[in-house]
Amino acid sequence: MLLRPEEKAWREERQALIRRCEESEKRPDFIDEEKIRAVLREKANPGRTEVEEVLAKAGELRGLTLEEAAVIVNIRDPELWEAVFAAALWIKQRVYGNRIVLFAPLYISSPCVNSCLYCGFRHGNTAVTRRTLSDEELEREVRVLTAQGHKRLLVVYGEHPASDIHFMCRTITRIYETRDGRGEIRRVNVNAPPLTVEEYRRLKEVGIGTFQVFQETYHRETYRRVHPPHTLKGSYRWRLFALHRAQEAGIDDVAIGVLFGLYDWRFEVLGLICHALDLEKEFGVGPHTISFPRLEPALGTPFATRSPYRVSDADFKKVVAVLRCAVPYTGMILTCRERPDFRRELLRLGVSQTDAGSRIAVGGYSELEREHIPDREQFRLNDTRSLEEFIFELCSDGYLPSFCTSCYRAARTGCGFMELAKKGLIKNFCIPNAVLTFKEYLLDYAAPRTRAAGERVIAEYMARYREEQPGGAGRLKALLRRVEAGERDLRF
Repeated sequence: MLLRPEEKAWREERQALIRRCEESEKRPDFIDEEKIRAVLREKANPGRTEVEEVLAKAGELRGLTLEEAAVIVNIRDPELWEAVFAAALWIKQRVYGNRIVLFAPLYISSPCVNSCLYCGFRHGNTAVTRRTLSDEELEREVRVLTAQGHKRLLVVYGEHPASDIHFMCRTITRIYETRDGRGEIRRVNVNAPPLTVEEYRRLKEVGIGTFQVFQETYHRETYRRVHPPHTLKGSYRWRLFALHRAQEAGIDDVAIGVLFGLYDWRFEVLGLICHALDLEKEFGVGPHTISFPRLEPALGTPFATRSPYRVSDADFKKVVAVLRCAVPYTGMILTCRERPDFRRELLRLGVSQTDAGSRIAVGGYSELEREHIPDREQFRLNDTRSLEEFIFELCSDGYLPSFCTSCYRAARTGCGFMELAKKGLIKNFCIPNAVLTFKEYLLDYAAPRTRAAGERVIAEYMARYREEQPGGAGRLKALLRRVEAGERDLRF
């Protein structure tokens, strides 16, 4: 399927812009493939003592070097992997506590000029229906989400003239303006194609939270193979430094990720660590979050099921645990791509954020009763439970669900956030703010069963908070009384 003349003209204009930016980019590439392969070889078959030394350092919340992370990914002893899993959970609880931040993805547009082999929305896929939400449709989707209790969104855009920077800014503003009683979105995070510094500045002006760009794969040969060179996404370096440009523009909460299943998972984990280290080296702050989606089937997309690098459940657990040990301060995002039973297992390995009640078809929330609309989905979800069902399970397992957006709105972002996270102090804000936002949810949206379970969780955390932070317990109790009296959006 050929591009229409206006699509082709827009793509050519963007390609010229990308070439100019690449010519002016003076930073050296931070992905040294030979070094990554060398450390993987050098640290093959690590002994118990070496592994224990690395885990001891991880437990100090100092993060890991490339060489230290290579030690862990090369473990072969199942008993040592159990030690890694335990360390990952301890680190997460030490930094963030036992709270889980909840959000929903909102796909706003599916037209795209790219032809990524693994993507259901690639331009040449005639099996899918292209759709871009109108303002009215967008408002309807947001109202459905806020009626469930959501406060945080991750909005997703295709790379296309219909969803350019003007469209992004307009739709984000519309989302913030859409209110229905107590229903409102307080933080809009963005997953979009790489932008210029000026374009990032425009997004910052409309008040976005975190900006997310996934490299998809750090392995250059694989990158070239799955992203045709004539497409906008075909430029590896343009994408590699996308978040450096966002930082230059003042967006200091940025998010990285890999689509696991495109190349060897060990290489990709080390690539993510290289990315985190380079951001921290230049800007003093690493990624606010790291995501680890796995390759999933998509309509008309055979590559998604044929890749020789698809990651098993056993290896995927290792991915999550290693990243938590290596980058202790970052938020770790698990998605509804995973099965319900496996998500429950993965939460115990250091996950701190996840989506719930998700629909990824464009316009899918307005048709909530349909779990799957394959011709409007980028890939297939494996967990389509409602937000309430998921929250009840979290409460049953002793987690504290959180809809908190406080750090972003209190200017605890970038270096300010990381300074607290690296010292294990950010949970002093995370826990009370989670309690306050979860109380809102229980009062405004929860069914009786979930409310009862949630109140028990809040009581447990209040008792624990009184022991750990007696100075803040009185303030939290006073704020809870105000929430119960009808006030909303109170925060530490």
